[in-house]
Amino acid sequence: MSADTLTVARGASYRSGLRELLRGANSGLLVLALVVGAGSAGFAVLFRWLIKTFTTLATGYADYAATPGASHPGLPGLGRWFLLGVPVLAGLLYGPLVHFFAREARGHGVPEVMYAVSRNGARIPPQVAAVKALASALCIGGGGSVGREGPIVQIGSALGSTVGRLVRVPEPRLRVLVACGAAGGIAATFNAPLAGVFFAMELILADFTAQSFGMVVIAAVTSAAIGRAVLGDVPFLALPQFSVEHVGQYALFAVLGLIAGIVGVAFTRVLYLIEDACDALWRGPEWLRPAVGGVLLGLLLIVLPQMYGVGYPVLGHAILGVYGIAFLLLLTVGKMVATSLTIGIGGSGGVFAPSLFIGAMIGSAFGAVAHLVLPGTAGAVGAYGLIGMGAVFAGAARAPITAVVIMFELTGEYSIILPLMTAIVLATGVSHLLSGDTIYTLKLRRRGVDLGRTETIATAARISVGDVMTDVPDGVRGDSPLPQVAAVLAQSASGVLPVLDDAGEYVGVVTARVVAEALTDGRHDTAPASLVLELPVLVAPDDHLDKAIEALDRSGCAAVPVLRDRRIVGWISYRAALSRIRARPDTNRNEVAS
Repeated sequence: MSADTLTVARGASYRSGLRELLRGANSGLLVLALVVGAGSAGFAVLFRWLIKTFTTLATGYADYAATPGASHPGLPGLGRWFLLGVPVLAGLLYGPLVHFFAREARGHGVPEVMYAVSRNGARIPPQVAAVKALASALCIGGGGSVGREGPIVQIGSALGSTVGRLVRVPEPRLRVLVACGAAGGIAATFNAPLAGVFFAMELILADFTAQSFGMVVIAAVTSAAIGRAVLGDVPFLALPQFSVEHVGQYALFAVLGLIAGIVGVAFTRVLYLIEDACDALWRGPEWLRPAVGGVLLGLLLIVLPQMYGVGYPVLGHAILGVYGIAFLLLLTVGKMVATSLTIGIGGSGGVFAPSLFIGAMIGSAFGAVAHLVLPGTAGAVGAYGLIGMGAVFAGAARAPITAVVIMFELTGEYSIILPLMTAIVLATGVSHLLSGDTIYTLKLRRRGVDLGRTETIATAARISVGDVMTDVPDGVRGDSPLPQVAAVLAQSASGVLPVLDDAGEYVGVVTARVVAEALTDGRHDTAPASLVLELPVLVAPDDHLDKAIEALDRSGCAAVPVLRDRRIVGWISYRAALSRIRARPDTNRNEVAS
């Protein structure tokens, strides 16, 4: 063998060994988490720079919401009317970009990542990161009233998915790397590593295993450290310190939590109502929709320029008590409409920041009213604004842990942690009562994807029990002695038998496990089968298979009877149910979440 051939062989062997290390070992996953965290930080820095650059080009200001209504320095004669053309021009740029290169980049971003992790093997096309960064920066810089969190979550997740697939890691590890990217993006963008971790764990993975948690933490810390080095270590909002000065304020905060839960659900409903209206009205090519819809967005910005972009300066002013009650309520409604319209016309951006904005407005308005009615009890108006931020997000997203951590870390306000937790829990409870979906999952449910159910259960919901049930095994009488019942159970395939009365009607079931336990102590050799009778959830032939699986799960039995009018007409077991599900292709894998 020549020297060159030997060198090539050694190089190939080295690369193969390195790939196997990265794919299989915990240390390899650690290295990949570090790479994804660092890459997410780079994208976050670039994304924020793009937003600032496009906003400056479009308005002449780094953040137009800080000077709402001002004229463009380069077009002073137009006054604020230049706002009519800015969303149109931005839409002409990002509309074709999204439509032709990565349609997943349209809209929130977070639902698409949730779908990829839950239903698509954590596979996200690599071009999504670049397209989402450009499209969202153009949308926000061009007046779109959306947030940065959705885009950076999707950008970081796409990076994590791409890195994992390049190394060809197994699917469970690929999911972890997607979560690492989401956490890293939020950590660097908001200077909030804890918030990034819990956002990824609670909303993206919905899994708190020790290994995945550790890797997500590593990615978030890496990303936050790089982000702080480049962007500076400054809090999300610079606010005065608030405190709870009267025990009666807890009751007011609880009421605010209930109201915020309703507002969070209302924001979700308005968002999809306006999106449906845009879908119904638009008949042209999709790539042109953002530009044409930009005319409506521009008109709204002329009337209410505080809606331009993310709107953090306006949010800060509300908490500081700059605005009156009526204007706060106007800003609440305005943000709901502006965000919904931005997404409805095909814009690209998140709903996390808008939910914080809405919460700050409704919370500050509530605090101002409370201060007028109970001036000696209410306390500072700003505290209600901060708590409203977390509570409305919790009401919309139903992620209470994330809401508490995010508000604590983004504001640095520990003094209001107890009322914050109270309001967030109540808002989450109200949201559960009023809606079966969150602002993220509703987008997927409308496309036929239910993340609350596994693919197996979703498939089972389309199959009837009557099509799966098997013949009923020979039953035993309720007065049969347990030793005799045990002998019959020993011949049973499922270890479960029906118990019948003298008329042959169903009474219950007996299981091998319970009968064996009863016979172990030697005191039940003459006891009847009725002594160990069990009553699983009743299943009928017309029920769907998902109900039968639930009955099997709740009873702990390997099989349960199928009844019609108290008589057994069939027998359903785990084995029969799963065999039937495997035989039927699940269409959920073909759903498109974009």
